[in-house]
Amino acid sequence: MHPNAELIQRFYVAFSQRDAADMAACYHPEVRFSDPAFPDLRGPAAGAMWAMLLARGKDLIVQFGEIAADDQNGRAHWDATYTFSKTGRKVLNRIDARFRFKDGLIVEHVDEFSFPRWSRQALGLPGLLLGHTAFLQRKVQAEAAKSLAAWQVQKAK
Repeated sequence: MHPNAELIQRFYVAFSQRDAADMAACYHPEVRFSDPAFPDLRGPAAGAMWAMLLARGKDLIVQFGEIAADDQNGRAHWDATYTFSKTGRKVLNRIDARFRFKDGLIVEHVDEFSFPRWSRQALGLPGLLLGHTAFLQRKVQAEAAKSLAAWQVQKAK
């Protein structure tokens, strides 16, 4: 297995074991993370996001596979099953991840998933009706950013 594939594997093993510190240790200090809810996290904010999600996702189950990597790029597929805390609704989110590497660490991590599919599951009828709109996605992004900022302030105390 390529060392970068091993790094991706380490990241997801840590994720499945709820070890946010080891997940963050897989990231380069200059890491950039992006997904439909958190479109532009940089540096320590990426690791803080995982710590927040793990702390809040009491029933989170992570399954992963399809890991491949070379010297510069990598990919994986992972599924997250959890209860969305704001609505109490069960979600199965299917995610395709892409990675770039620098100095033996992940410097870019992009998670892609269907926002309309996620919003239908997480939000119910509002997600069904508005999940395909930029309005709802921007609203979810704003709430996610606010939650992460509050989490980081709380942890800094």
